[in-house]
Amino acid sequence: MLNTLWKDRLKQWTKEFVSMGLLIFIIANVFSYFRSPNLNDTNLPEISTLLTNKELFSTQDFTNKPVLIHFWAMWCPTCKLEASNIQKLSESYNVLSIAVRSGSDAEINAYLKENDFNFNVINDHKGILASKFHVQAYPTTFIYNKQNTLSFSEVGYTSTWGLYLRMWWANQ
Repeated sequence: MLNTLWKDRLKQWTKEFVSMGLLIFIIANVFSYFRSPNLNDTNLPEISTLLTNKELFSTQDFTNKPVLIHFWAMWCPTCKLEASNIQKLSESYNVLSIAVRSGSDAEINAYLKENDFNFNVINDHKGILASKFHVQAYPTTFIYNKQNTLSFSEVGYTSTWGLYLRMWWANQ
């Protein structure tokens, strides 16, 4: 009898846990939708600058290729959770990450090295690029298709598979 009581409670807790997880997932996606930046120009903007590793970078290199542009900050806990997803994606696709108000190039490079990340990073010291893209929350991700037109924008955490699926779709 006691064993049956525990099984019933475990089923109830599991059901509540799954329901709560689903509710959080739905709420997070609704917030993401409403917080996504509204861009007037949906074409991939021209960005030519130095990366934190001093290599020259230009979005012109992405003509006819999908690209993910990811705004993040070292002080953002969600960004730190998502960084390994960005690293995985950068191994298969074109990724440009933009560290906003995150310290010096040396501090950003130390963070990347400490975490074994090697994706492209622009240091947006003053938030100029973030302002150009109307970024208001971190992380914010933009995915441009192979015609260099905006396909997706996302605010908040996105799973590796979610990123892969969006990039796959942008490549079609």
